Amino acid sequence: MAGKKKETTLQVSATNQEQWEEILATKGLTVVDVYQRWCGPCRAVISLLRKINNELGDDLLHFATAEADSIDALEKYRGKCEPTFLFYGGGELVAAVQGANAPLLKKMIVDQLAEEKLVLEHDGERKVVVDHKLVDDEKIEGEEDHHHSEDGESIIVPASKSYTVAVIKPDAVAHGKANEIIMKIQDAGFEILARDERTLTEAQAREFYQYKGTEDCFEDLVQFMSSGPSHILVLSKLEDSSNVVKAWLHFIGPANIDEAKRQKPESLRAQYGTRTLFNAVHGSEDADQAGRELAFFFPDFSTAPGTAQDAEEERVERTLALIRPLVARENREEILTHINKSGFQLSLQREVMLTEEQAREFYNHRVEEDYFPALLQSMTRGPVLALALTREDAVQHWKNMLGPSDLRRAKEEDPECLRARFSMEGDPVNQLHGSQSTEEASREISFFFPVQQTLAVIKPDAVDHHKDKILQEIRDRGFSVRRLEEKLLSREMAKGFYKEHRKQPFFSQLVEFMCSGPSVMMILEKENAVEEWRAAMGPTDPDRAKAEFPDSLRARLAPDVLRNSVHGSSSQKRAQEEIQFIFGEQTGITDTSAKNTNEATLDKQKQQYEGDTHESNLHGPPK
Repeated sequence: MAGKKKETTLQVSATNQEQWEEILATKGLTVVDVYQRWCGPCRAVISLLRKINNELGDDLLHFATAEADSIDALEKYRGKCEPTFLFYGGGELVAAVQGANAPLLKKMIVDQLAEEKLVLEHDGERKVVVDHKLVDDEKIEGEEDHHHSEDGESIIVPASKSYTVAVIKPDAVAHGKANEIIMKIQDAGFEILARDERTLTEAQAREFYQYKGTEDCFEDLVQFMSSGPSHILVLSKLEDSSNVVKAWLHFIGPANIDEAKRQKPESLRAQYGTRTLFNAVHGSEDADQAGRELAFFFPDFSTAPGTAQDAEEERVERTLALIRPLVARENREEILTHINKSGFQLSLQREVMLTEEQAREFYNHRVEEDYFPALLQSMTRGPVLALALTREDAVQHWKNMLGPSDLRRAKEEDPECLRARFSMEGDPVNQLHGSQSTEEASREISFFFPVQQTLAVIKPDAVDHHKDKILQEIRDRGFSVRRLEEKLLSREMAKGFYKEHRKQPFFSQLVEFMCSGPSVMMILEKENAVEEWRAAMGPTDPDRAKAEFPDSLRARLAPDVLRNSVHGSSSQKRAQEEIQFIFGEQTGITDTSAKNTNEATLDKQKQQYEGDTHESNLHGPPK
């Protein structure tokens, strides 16, 4: 009923300081559209907000508009025509978004509402952010620790900006210089569009600097960049951002410290670097590299319509790549190496055994072609490796790498293309697939990586010590938390939840453990959510997790097999059953994964995590 009541008065209006203070005193999460009197509130998002409000139907979610011209607290927003949305909980700013970015707004509302509920129901810690438009410059320095985007929720996404990627490296962070460097960046006229703090794994550092792979210092660079936290920034210029890449490189100075101190003593590297490897900061070398690095660190970053970058310039987008069974078995790693060297980021990966019916559905637009029977046979003779690839202009770039779809033409016209190089003798079908357009890519990615819901549980052993860390990891990996409840399971509930293990000798011990304290139960939503969450958890046995997947949650947080910190559904079917059992409701997500994955594949995937020959082919986004 709450949704219907709010439908006629969706947004409360504040046009003076008193009304503004009343809005801040409202219990729950309040999303405020800050506007200028001359242009009014952002009407373009009204239908979106109404839809979100009706879908969630939550009394703790509120919407408001605030006129910056007449409210002293919003003075810094005056004179700005760009839509600005501020998120408040308990009277404190917890997130901000610039630009009418519908997907980001929706994700932010869902995630922040879950966070606010956690604060209100379980005395959680509210994460306050600082929007640099609301405070004076001298105040930022003392509060800079809160002005970052490591959970993806304080990213400001403005329109009309070109960008470059900057990294404050572990040496500068370890010496406590990050905030000082950030202040100098802002004083020099750079604008921080997004910010994240993360510690790169060795694999991530190796991937990020793969273009330096032939240099003698490469291994030392990888070790250094994975030795501690870095600050990742997306920068633009407050005035004329067209040369932001060149301006940033000029500002940081030469990579060689001696050269920097000699030629540009005022540069960041000259001031904060100690030697060439420890040179404090990194900058994209050109616009193409900036695009690749943006996709690496912020795959969901987008600019609103009207960007200053030429519409003809390459855009960060995704495409689907398929490696068909024959070549997947023999040349998989070589093809993945080509993909990596071409600047693609592997955002999703999955091995799927298609049935004939599923292959027909995927290629239903090819049914009338003469080669369709051969294509059908090729797609069902073994596991297909499906990849979602991300980079600027991904669709066209992957098509160029593949070459002509006709193998004879490919071999004659472009013998170095992937289809020519990896053709199979005697097989008329090319062994690699790519989406033909961004629209087709979206459809095809949804086919292989459907949006799913899965049940995630933070077990009693991890609730007291690791809950915040696990929730942070969930956000970092791009999951939306649709429901979150802290429950103390009764013995009967624990027995019912783990009924498939009732004949196992450890069953009683498992039940006692799950009843020993409260667990945090969550419904997580994301593309390919079941497999992505299982990949995040790692193998059931923490010792195996440490040896094979040291970055997984169980490797880092779990002491033993019984107390292994987290639980995740083993299949989409099991996820629906577990969500129904815990929350007493259906997921609300169509089980499209049933089209894409048969039971044999699900069994295989389960063995990959719990069997004796675990081989991961699942990768979450770069964080």
